[in-house]
Amino acid sequence: MSEQSFIQAGHRHRRGHFLESVASGFIQAMDHERDAEAIAAGRGFLQRLDPRFKLAALLALIISVVLATTLAALAALFLLAVALALASHVTLGRLLKQVWIGVLLFTGVIALPSIVLVPGDPVYEIPLLHWTVTLQGLRSAAFLVGRAETAATFALLLILTTPWPHVLKALRAIRVPVVAVAVLGMTYRYIFVLMQTALNMFEARRARLVGKMTTAERRRIISGSAGALLGKAVALSNEVYLAMLSRGYHGEVYLLDDFRSGPRDWAVLAMAFAVPGIILWAQR
Repeated sequence: MSEQSFIQAGHRHRRGHFLESVASGFIQAMDHERDAEAIAAGRGFLQRLDPRFKLAALLALIISVVLATTLAALAALFLLAVALALASHVTLGRLLKQVWIGVLLFTGVIALPSIVLVPGDPVYEIPLLHWTVTLQGLRSAAFLVGRAETAATFALLLILTTPWPHVLKALRAIRVPVVAVAVLGMTYRYIFVLMQTALNMFEARRARLVGKMTTAERRRIISGSAGALLGKAVALSNEVYLAMLSRGYHGEVYLLDDFRSGPRDWAVLAMAFAVPGIILWAQR
């Protein structure tokens, strides 16, 4: 039985154990990363595009979201994002869990006061509080939420349909500084290295525990594990950095397979770049 299946089996038998809950969260995060890699390796519409052209096209669509000043334009861009997701074998359920719910909760909290703070035509009066909801306030809130949801959907499509090394190389192709690309690449890898290390630590601790822990004992374990994990992370970062320098690493991303563009890539790029111009022309 694998380590992850062993932890998951233990989690089913002892559902209330907090160490198993933490370990299960790490496993779910790593499973999510493997699912994303499987989607990126698929044969959907966006997966077949050259990563450089895909990055530029999706950036143009995100700029279009910022330029849109009507709800109709935002709705059209959102529908375009959904269509691209479906054509790329990204399910609506994944978008709902990864983007739409989180963005709605975050931006909704920010946008909610505007429905009563922005002056305008009254629409509804909240009972007891006597606050007046205005039409202009509702529009402002809808614009904020709509822009955030649509832009986040386009960004997620880039990540889900492109292997991470290809994203980094595409960023260098559009002249993103090498330092920024190196930081992104190392951060991404270290997240999963630290999760795997933490998972091993929690599993080792769980195997040595007998009976239930008190709240104070849980706090001591969490603080001690956090300190040990930080120490391991610092030591590992120094070792990895020296190993990479000894192999000639200078921040550039090198891949065994080169990017190849075709007529379809140029056509998609041209259509994506035309969207901001169409929006600006229609909103004159």
